[in-house]
Amino acid sequence: MVNAIVLTACLISAPDLVPVPDAEHTIVYHREGRFGGWPANHGIWSWGDEILVGFSDGWYKDLGDRHHIDREKPEIHLLARSMDGGTSWEISDPALQGDLIPEGGFLHGVGRPDIEVPPLMDCPGGIDFTHPNFAMTARTNSIDDGASRFWYSTDRGRDWLGPYRLPNFGFTGTAARTDYIVEDKNSCTLFITAAKSDRNEGRPICVRTSDGGESFQLVGAIGPEPAGFSIMPSTVRLDDDSYFTTVRLREGRKRWIGAYRSDDNGETWQKKPDPVDSCGEGNPPDLVKLADGRLCLVYGYRAEPFSIRARISDDEGETWGPILVLRDDGAARDIGYSRSIQRPDGKVVSLYYFTDAKTGPERYIAATIWSPPAR
Repeated sequence: MVNAIVLTACLISAPDLVPVPDAEHTIVYHREGRFGGWPANHGIWSWGDEILVGFSDGWYKDLGDRHHIDREKPEIHLLARSMDGGTSWEISDPALQGDLIPEGGFLHGVGRPDIEVPPLMDCPGGIDFTHPNFAMTARTNSIDDGASRFWYSTDRGRDWLGPYRLPNFGFTGTAARTDYIVEDKNSCTLFITAAKSDRNEGRPICVRTSDGGESFQLVGAIGPEPAGFSIMPSTVRLDDDSYFTTVRLREGRKRWIGAYRSDDNGETWQKKPDPVDSCGEGNPPDLVKLADGRLCLVYGYRAEPFSIRARISDDEGETWGPILVLRDDGAARDIGYSRSIQRPDGKVVSLYYFTDAKTGPERYIAATIWSPPAR
């Protein structure tokens, strides 16, 4: 009877699931026999209704409980660009467009035999982070020295400069994904994952360059070293002194999303209420500050019903509204890793990788265009 009472209490306190009524789903990239994945590892950028997102493309292979990508074949990094706010998309392979390309951060496949990846370099500086067509991507790498690296573009991702080395900041290694905030012409703050003291992943840190990318300094660690891991931060600026970040957490069999706030520009961080108590088997957060000031968190749910979900906070992350269900027609757990932007008309465009019963076993890149509920 005690167990029944506890279960009832948990059910009563669980957030409501609310379908998003106007969610429109579009296939961005799908190829038979291929695996499209992980926009969160690459990044998203927008200029009005022009949206650019990066993702990985590999060969599909059923590997049971692992990602269904053939690890013995090349992992290709592609870009999808929309000029109409996410309704239609064109795919490009930046490795075929120039000598300096955003290749070389491979997590699940091998390098491309037909592409010579430029050597990892120290950045000479001189980056204008406020350039109107600026974009930057940061990545980790598991096939050579493991060093994190970054590339940048000043023509909306058509040409890229890099790869430039990110330091380890006194840790035994880092695993960067794309999460940055431009501060001024010479300054940019990155939020990346560093190795724990036992060399396992990981803990999030805040780092910054103030000299156009020539050097980077550790600003502060985000939270204490976890027993499991705390990785893949997704961050927004609240005001001139404050950041709010969400992180992917795992401890034992629990997988959830946590949150931290800094009111001294990243030096110290305070724990805030967890926005998501469970992500099934785990998924990274995707945080956007809406034009009206609210925080919007999108994430994949890797348990039945396999879903893409969102929550919104109107008090800077102190409390979170009901769980918004963008879609719940996933056919398997291997989904999510979303990245989102808000269009000028107020709608949100969320990109992620997905699989469903109609499309087939392949993983594909999808976009959902949806309206956050009114206040």
